[in-house]
Amino acid sequence: MNTNSMTPIDWAKRPVTEKYADFSGRAPRAEYWWYILGAIIVSVIARIIDSIVGLNVVGPYGLLSLIVMLGLLVPNIAVSVRRLHDTNRSGWWILLPIVPYALAIVLAGPAIMTGSVGAGIGIAALLMFVGFICGIVVLVFMCLAGTPGDNRYGPNPYGGDGVAVAAE
Repeated sequence: MNTNSMTPIDWAKRPVTEKYADFSGRAPRAEYWWYILGAIIVSVIARIIDSIVGLNVVGPYGLLSLIVMLGLLVPNIAVSVRRLHDTNRSGWWILLPIVPYALAIVLAGPAIMTGSVGAGIGIAALLMFVGFICGIVVLVFMCLAGTPGDNRYGPNPYGGDGVAVAAE
């Protein structure tokens, strides 16, 4: 499909219908952000249906919400990796905010289970703050324009040597 003639709906569907588990290549801003908007809308609708039907299984999440979350997990990661590739960055950058949060859970978990407050909680709070800052860094990467022309991850998704600013 010619990317210059794609509608927002086409961009939103592309990570699910055409590139479900494709971690190679590049995803322009239009593909990434329209997909994210579509995923949010589908998730909200699923939560509303779960609330109406009363299918809450895990906290506020119902069966339909969990199915949607699991179904969109792989395309979420794949389109994020391809978006980072478009900015000429490794897909491993998506782990940047996850690592501090995981370390915080490991440090604070035993303290919370035993009910004791110690240095582990303070370090865990600091790691949570670091994870938040790292999340902002990755968000900025997702907002940046893609590299013009080809880069080490593939050709320009819009084709040609320049970036199609109007389409992005």
